[in-house]
Amino acid sequence: MKNSDAPAQGSALARRDFMKLGVGGAILTALPAAVAAQSKEKGVDWWDARPGKAGIGKPVAIDCHAHWSPEPYNKALTDLGQPIANNYPLNSDLEKRVQWMDEHEVQMHCLTLSGSMPWQWTSAEQGAHLAQIINDTGIEVHQKYPTRFVLGIEMPIRDPQLALKELNRVAGKPGVRAVHLPDSMDRHDYIIDPNFAPVLARIEELGYPIIFHQMDGIANNYGGDRVSGPPNLAAGLDAPTDHTVLATKLIMSGVLDKYPNLQMVLPHAGGAFPYLAGRIEHFFTHFPGQHVSLARPYREYLRRFYYDYLIYYPEAFRFLVTMVGTDRIVVGTDIFAARDVEYPTEVLDQFNFPPAERDLILKGNAIKLLHL
Repeated sequence: MKNSDAPAQGSALARRDFMKLGVGGAILTALPAAVAAQSKEKGVDWWDARPGKAGIGKPVAIDCHAHWSPEPYNKALTDLGQPIANNYPLNSDLEKRVQWMDEHEVQMHCLTLSGSMPWQWTSAEQGAHLAQIINDTGIEVHQKYPTRFVLGIEMPIRDPQLALKELNRVAGKPGVRAVHLPDSMDRHDYIIDPNFAPVLARIEELGYPIIFHQMDGIANNYGGDRVSGPPNLAAGLDAPTDHTVLATKLIMSGVLDKYPNLQMVLPHAGGAFPYLAGRIEHFFTHFPGQHVSLARPYREYLRRFYYDYLIYYPEAFRFLVTMVGTDRIVVGTDIFAARDVEYPTEVLDQFNFPPAERDLILKGNAIKLLHL
């Protein structure tokens, strides 16, 4: 018998003998402590990242996944009979929000609506009116706090012509630095519809990045009512699935080839897309009848996107860095939905990146993307 054969045979024998002798429980009891020790070496999960003894430092992080809901917009929703639910005070109280940012080392938020964005239930005209309200309010907020807030343009996507009109209306105005779009609406891939092409072309021409986010509601859940609960799996499971489908369809439809200079930010670390990219490539290059011609090797498309770092587990974040590089990752906290990340700098500092790479993720990539 070769020595290399011994572990496999010995392991099988050991498992059978332990079960017979009843000592397997002792082994299993010892496992949690070992796993805990290993996890401690790997780092802490995002919600547990806290300042050390030195306390908080200077605000430096630029957050590309930071929702808001200002009072003029909230009032307009109420007037339409759709008052906002679960409105956290800091969504609209910008003075207190700046104080919170100072206490949590955040320099700037790129303001965007949450998953409750209204484009699905409004008429096209109502959506255009709401978009004007929130975009104008965002410009005013930037003028009041020019170093703390910039704006992702909201557009009434139900009507591409009205969306383009609103984009052109606010393009170039103070504080406008990105475009905010839902992954899909009613599970329809509106973004690859030919009628939406002029909007994408204009966004590319303006040089604004698209920051994506899922839209709430069973009609928008990729898994439909299967994930709506109880328990409600939509935000935790369905949303990142939707990002995965979006990224794949943007590649396979040729949109990324058609608009080579269009920059896009996927939330929640791209969902499962970086993890499943190899499987997706395999099925579209090796499976009979499924071949799709692409302009470049599939793996290169992973770096056509930027990804926020909202992945929660340090092991998963290391994988994301391995797949796309530190120059394609930005801070994203989802503030203030579920207190996902309270100290974005401490989340990153546990990895001991070289200073230049640390700064890229904390602010450098966002500065480039948002033309700050």
